[in-house]
Amino acid sequence: MTTESVSTTPARGIGFFEKYPTLWGILCLGSGMGKGPALALLLAGPALSLPNMLVIRSILGTKKTLVYVALVVAMATASGLIYGALFR
Repeated sequence: MTTESVSTTPARGIGFFEKYPTLWGILCLGSGMGKGPALALLLAGPALSLPNMLVIRSILGTKKTLVYVALVVAMATASGLIYGALFR
């Protein structure tokens, strides 16, 4: 496993409950975070902030929200890994 792949998943996890993920993503990128993990953070953060998930759950229901969260997590992680591998 490379450093990019090890740090992509925690970056996505940080964005999971963060309300202002874009600012954190830019700050982390400026402080030496890899491009892949930063991309995962920027993709997952806005889609999976706690307020957004609560609204989505109230509209779609719990099952569909869980599927939505799983898909966003999977796609953000995969995108971060691919981007990190291609553009070091």
